[in-house]
Amino acid sequence: LRPPTVIGQFHTLFFGSIRMFFLGVLGFAVYGNEALHFSCDPDKREVNLFCYNQFRPITPQVFWALQLVIVLVPGAFFHLYAACKSIKQEDILQKSSYTGFYIFSVFLRIVLEVVAFWLQIQLFGFKVNAIYMCDVGALEKNFNMTRCMVPEHFEKTIFLIAMYTFTVITVILCVAEIFEISCRRLGFLKTQ
Repeated sequence: LRPPTVIGQFHTLFFGSIRMFFLGVLGFAVYGNEALHFSCDPDKREVNLFCYNQFRPITPQVFWALQLVIVLVPGAFFHLYAACKSIKQEDILQKSSYTGFYIFSVFLRIVLEVVAFWLQIQLFGFKVNAIYMCDVGALEKNFNMTRCMVPEHFEKTIFLIAMYTFTVITVILCVAEIFEISCRRLGFLKTQ
């Protein structure tokens, strides 16, 4: 069962292919070895690990993978429901209860994307700086702050902006899909 709208089908292609490919291939290339190259002054293993864990409470790849899975859940529930009820694609836009449930699943995707967007801002910001000032007071008795070098900070900033852009595009596609469904139900657009 594919989405009942052209925009929904494009969203599935965009979400399923481009976004996952971008994250899987380029995300690994940009963030894959970050912890190994994260170095602090003094360059001791325990200081580097302590500061890296402070710098990255969750790695971006894990966060974005969780985001993708969580955002897929509402659509998966709808498709499971549709499969169990043997709902045909054309029935989704014809029967109000099916349309309402489908719109609810799309709206839930929007909410989850917005929450993920906000969390990404809280966790990663919009820019990765070359230097991270780490509070090592709990680890070192001699000093409280140390400087750490963040590898490939410019590439990471570009990747962050790309992931924000993917989230915005996904939200726009979901809003457009709800709009398209509403127009079809009101008779402004012909059903497929």
